Amino acid sequence: MFIRPYTLRNALIIIVYLEYDTSIIIDMKNKLSIKSVNLVIDCDNAGVLAEFYSKLLGWEWTHPRANGWAAITSPKGQVIAFQEVEGYIAPVWPWESGKQAQMLHLDFVVNNLQEAVEYAIECGAKPADTQFFKTSRTMIDPAGHPFCIDTEEPE
Repeated sequence: MFIRPYTLRNALIIIVYLEYDTSIIIDMKNKLSIKSVNLVIDCDNAGVLAEFYSKLLGWEWTHPRANGWAAITSPKGQVIAFQEVEGYIAPVWPWESGKQAQMLHLDFVVNNLQEAVEYAIECGAKPADTQFFKTSRTMIDPAGHPFCIDTEEPE
């Protein structure tokens, strides 16, 4: 795992990159032993998001939609789950006072920004109306969550 800090409009954004090797065990002075970290994303339709991210990332849709849940799994075992929430309100990007703000977002680092954006659109994403960087594109998934497609090129 490594951490990459960014600043955006006077806010510090910390992006945590998880290694997808679930055999790694983090031992915090014998108080907590974590075998893996799974991400759970709130939404109004777990099946729609599982299908979208399965296609976008090429991960297997391992847990079909049932009881308000669905999940996808990477080839190395990393899980992203989707949880239906009653009264779900999609976040607004960019932030607006009094509106539902994003609580997290995913960053996907790619080699070719244009090809990745085109593929994300093909999968069902939409480009956000506001963009801040030349080396990154903010996209909106089918449930309204912003996510970024980034390159490692300098801004």
